[in-house]
Amino acid sequence: SRLGILIVRHLKRLERVILGYLEVCDGPEEEARLGILEALQCTIEAAWPRMPCRLPVLLKALLKMIWDVHTEQGSTPEPVKAALLQGATECLILLDRCSEGQVKVLLEGVYSSCEENRVRECIRKVQENT
Repeated sequence: SRLGILIVRHLKRLERVILGYLEVCDGPEEEARLGILEALQCTIEAAWPRMPCRLPVLLKALLKMIWDVHTEQGSTPEPVKAALLQGATECLILLDRCSEGQVKVLLEGVYSSCEENRVRECIRKVQENT
């Protein structure tokens, strides 16, 4: 957040780091993934003009993480799972805002074909947000 718009200088490398952290479960407390979701939110807010071109990659990674969190049978407590899903949903909402509604359009097909209530709830929150 301190870099502000100057973060665009580092977006390519930062994107690789963010994607790497979103893919890997880091234990029951999920501190790394929660932290990287916060960093992603700050990045989207600061570099919003550059986010639409990164939308396909970030959308795919966030949806995959939502699915992984939902289906994980490990030792992650329910409040931590809820925090991860909330953080991912907030990132999707921010991406939708800076891409002028593209995320909502892309998520329509996912919502209609998904039968998992928890995943549908995250998508519904994004679609209802204005």
